Amino acid sequence: MAGFSLSDLERIIGERALSDDGNSWTAKLYRSGMERAAKKMGEEAVETVIAAVKGDDGALVSESADLLYHWLVVMKVAGIPLTDVMAELERRTAQSGIAEKASRKQD
Repeated sequence: MAGFSLSDLERIIGERALSDDGNSWTAKLYRSGMERAAKKMGEEAVETVIAAVKGDDGALVSESADLLYHWLVVMKVAGIPLTDVMAELERRTAQSGIAEKASRKQD
């Protein structure tokens, strides 16, 4: 899959989310709403952390893929396009990480 990108995955998720195919996990998860989609993303985040701590490179790759997929489903449910996140990352890279973090609102 040379050249496959998060934008490609976002597009595929968008198409499948609106599918009537009863076999589509994406459609089922999307229709389940934010609570379910976010819970799945959280589960994948924890599994990604566990793989990283264990130093299991194969599991880290696999769990990272799961995490990115579920994150993009959450973003689809929220109606936030990937381009918004990429624009924010681009904005942040225009300054040092320390300066960027200091510029954020403090709670």
